[in-house]
Amino acid sequence: MSNGYFRRVGAVRPSHLMFTAGVGSLIDLPNFSVLVQGLERWSHTGLTDYVIDEPRLRTAVNRSLQLYGREQVTELRAAPWAEGDDNAKDWATQGVGVPIAPFPQWLRCTACNLLAPVDSEAFAFVNSNPRAPHEAKFVHDCTAGRRKPLAVAARFTLVCTAGHLDEFPYIPFVHGGGACSNSPRPLMRMKDHGGNQAANVTIECVGCGAKRNIRDAMGERGRRNMPACRGRHPHLGNYFEPGGCDREATLMVAGASNQWFPMTLSALALPPGEDDKLPELVEERWEELNGITSRANYDFLSSIPAFGWLKDYDPDALIAAVQARAAALNGRTPAADVRPPDLLGPEWVALSAARLPAATDDFALETVTVPDALKGLFSDVRQVQRLREARALIGFTRLDAPDPESPEIATPVRLSRTGLGWVPASEVRGEGIFLRVRDDLMADWVTRMEKSPAMAAHREAFARFRTNRKSDRLTGQFDPMHGWPGERYLALHTLSHLLIRTIALECGYNSASLAERIYAGDDTDPRTGILIYTAVPDSEGTLGGLVSLAEDPQFERIVRTALRNAAHCSSDPLCAERLPNAPSDHLHGAACHICLFVSETTCERGNRFLDRRFLVPLGEAPDVVLTPAELLS
Repeated sequence: MSNGYFRRVGAVRPSHLMFTAGVGSLIDLPNFSVLVQGLERWSHTGLTDYVIDEPRLRTAVNRSLQLYGREQVTELRAAPWAEGDDNAKDWATQGVGVPIAPFPQWLRCTACNLLAPVDSEAFAFVNSNPRAPHEAKFVHDCTAGRRKPLAVAARFTLVCTAGHLDEFPYIPFVHGGGACSNSPRPLMRMKDHGGNQAANVTIECVGCGAKRNIRDAMGERGRRNMPACRGRHPHLGNYFEPGGCDREATLMVAGASNQWFPMTLSALALPPGEDDKLPELVEERWEELNGITSRANYDFLSSIPAFGWLKDYDPDALIAAVQARAAALNGRTPAADVRPPDLLGPEWVALSAARLPAATDDFALETVTVPDALKGLFSDVRQVQRLREARALIGFTRLDAPDPESPEIATPVRLSRTGLGWVPASEVRGEGIFLRVRDDLMADWVTRMEKSPAMAAHREAFARFRTNRKSDRLTGQFDPMHGWPGERYLALHTLSHLLIRTIALECGYNSASLAERIYAGDDTDPRTGILIYTAVPDSEGTLGGLVSLAEDPQFERIVRTALRNAAHCSSDPLCAERLPNAPSDHLHGAACHICLFVSETTCERGNRFLDRRFLVPLGEAPDVVLTPAELLS
């Protein structure tokens, strides 16, 4: 802080706070790294329009929080931000933003290798220009020159699978678990010797001369040398878990990709349907309707002239909606409803409905005539002229990504010490193209795939993938096929990637600005849809360049070009012949960066579950190919 105000030291996009730089994560700034603070530190005072209104997503958030025993929320809030503050010339107006703190808080001087905590007064914070937050830095006054050398973060931290994060214990580490014999808080030095070894960094105590290499903290030897985890959550105001932590602390470099895994949910804003009206009505008029918990209460209230409109609603449905909201507000959900939310189901219904839903400011569909040449593949092509996607962050894990089947592997970490009634969220507006593959075509293909050796290889590879990554912390039953997306998903996902790569060359957006949603369903509810849409957080995602490609003749040309390109890859025959046969456990077949892979921001499954052979002939039997023969001629 300076003069009573927080100083701005950088900026991130709202979507980054959901997927790469959210609460509890470490962000690398040009000169040091910072930790995003918990929600108690976030302030929306003086701001307006920060609530993101998306009831369907809010319901899904509450259901997910209930699964983890967390408090319910009533709001989804955007990150604190005020228009014009980015260009402010004074410190006072820069107090709006997401709070952060330097972490790791041990710094190393780049000139003299001094190693000390940020609160030791050995280093000075320099951030003199409000218009240049990227120039913020710590310096050490150890030279005679006018320019003070930079102090950077010491990159080592300790983490555990319970989500705890802590400073590396440099002083106890160097002294074998004890203290310096000459000083209770000695100066330290960190020397990086370089070379071709994985780590060759020596920590030295200036007070007594004790030295130790960081390699002693790594691997099996490190597990013997490292202290137990202290249960620290620095994003919650240096909070320590009551009772400590019984898990092993693991050495990690601060920039490691597995130091933070977000737990997010996203949903498209859909026009309200008949089934959605009651929960929304109860939420909006809760103060009036919260007493309708029985049929007698309903009859009494509806008999009052001012509440005569209640007779337009089914009494039992209205009572159930009131009871469900009361349970949610009290932090409990009926046992029958405690299950993972299905956010894609309502979207599929709206996008594929025979009768188009009424257009709103957030959602507008327009049916496009399917070209005659493509009617053998698609039953529907629709322009999504307007859409809004809302995203919410409900927690995070460290070391291991969250696994719904085995929640004990990685413990979800709270975003705040106690329930505040809200979670951070963001929204993007854009446009898209919705494609529905013919149901009969897909059903026949799935039937053929049940006996296909190629699909059997994918199923077996998925089981090996799950088995090879089975954590030794798993204590319950293990199903190696849990999460298998199914045959329909592989075909739809591969087609989506082919179209995205072709569309990106013509729609005016780069491929990283596009995203996909695959509606494959399951055996009890089969779906055959693909939504390709823009996913950028500004108005550039609604310029019309994408939806225009759904019209004839552009769309037919794009599909034919995509399929023609899929038949050849410059990595063939290696790519074309690839199948995930044992002992391999990769989750793609004939696919690579040249022919099918797209950016990580575009693909919803990390470039997995892809195979060109299911769409175009690559030497296999014709029955393996989904695409009608007339489109491949």
